[in-house]
Amino acid sequence: MTKTTEPTPAIAVRACVAILRGDEICLIHRRRPGGDQYSLPGGLLYPDEEASAGLARELKEELDLDLTGISDRPQLRWVQDQATTRPGSDQVFRRRHLIYVLPIRPGVRDAIATTEQDAEDSTSVVWVPLAQAASCHLYPAVGEALSKLAGPTAASGPAMLPAITDMTYSWR
Repeated sequence: MTKTTEPTPAIAVRACVAILRGDEICLIHRRRPGGDQYSLPGGLLYPDEEASAGLARELKEELDLDLTGISDRPQLRWVQDQATTRPGSDQVFRRRHLIYVLPIRPGVRDAIATTEQDAEDSTSVVWVPLAQAASCHLYPAVGEALSKLAGPTAASGPAMLPAITDMTYSWR
């Protein structure tokens, strides 16, 4: 008897970052029919793209933030898996989120766009108090981790966060 093996399905990897300035965090704010949604800036990596290069590319595309022009560097803090179903689909939606933290200096904040640069609409880029962000509807679901973030120089990771599932997250 010959054993056949099914190929392991690829899981898309999304690199994103919690950009911190003082006690505030930079978020992308989308108004949805089911309520507001906030997300950490970032996006999917290309095949064979290094995570740090993909994150830098996404920050340039979304926020017009050029990481080569600043001395601060994003640090990988958390990893989070996602296996959810989206409204209108019975397919499992899978992602692995690489979540970085980037504390920035005052002048860098001024260089960050106020609207998402690669969005088809005028999606807002907002600065929210870190304590308030933890209670927002966030994507990925990092609210609890943010609430424990003592500051930009708190203990480093990476640490695995609880998975995003249909029981822990609802799409808006």
